[in-house]
Amino acid sequence: MGFFFQGLSIGLAYVAPIGLQNLFVINGALIHTRRRALATALIVIFFDVTLALACFFGIGAVMQRWRWLQMVVLLAGSIVVIFIGAGLLRAKTEDIDRSGETVSLRKTVYSACVVTWFNPQAIVDGTMMLGAFRVTLPASQSIPFICGVGTASCLWFTGLTLVISMFSRRFNVRVLRVINVICGVIILFYGCRLLISFFQLI
Repeated sequence: MGFFFQGLSIGLAYVAPIGLQNLFVINGALIHTRRRALATALIVIFFDVTLALACFFGIGAVMQRWRWLQMVVLLAGSIVVIFIGAGLLRAKTEDIDRSGETVSLRKTVYSACVVTWFNPQAIVDGTMMLGAFRVTLPASQSIPFICGVGTASCLWFTGLTLVISMFSRRFNVRVLRVINVICGVIILFYGCRLLISFFQLI
C-alpha cells in the first residue's frame, strides 16, 4: 500500500502543474455542461493513463534507441502545439458557447489525444520521471505504484473539472475570451520553444 500512495503523490505532482492537458480540461469545463465536461475529463484521463503506462514500461527506451523517432516526435509535436495555440487566439468571442455543442465528441477525443500523446514535453517528462522510478522499485511493487499514478490522474482531472464547472456561470463571454487568449499565448510560446529545441538538435 505504501508504494500505491507513493505513486499517488508522484502522479499528483506530475499532473497538477498547469500544462496543455490542464488548459484543455479547464476550457472544456468553462464552455460545456457539467456532464460534457466530465466526459472530456474522462477522455483526458484515458490518454494520460495510457501515456503514463507507456512511459513507465519503456517508451523512453524506444525513443533513445532511434534518434530519428525523437526528432519526428519533437517536430510533429511542436507544430501541433503551435496550431492549437494559434487556434485559441483566432477564436472569436461569439464562438464561445455554453451549449455543449461547440465541440463534437470526436474532436474532443482527437484534441485530448493531441495534447497528451503529441506533446513531446509530456513524453520526455513522463519517461524521465516514471522510467527512473521504475528502475528503483522492486518488481513486485511496480503495479501498485503505477496504479497510484493512474489514480492521481483520475482524481485530479475529475476534481478540476467539478470545481471549474461549479463556478463557470460566473464567467461571462469576455472573461472566457481573455482566458482563451492567455491560454493561446502560453501554448503558442510553449510550441515555439519545442520547435527551437528541434532545430538545436539538428
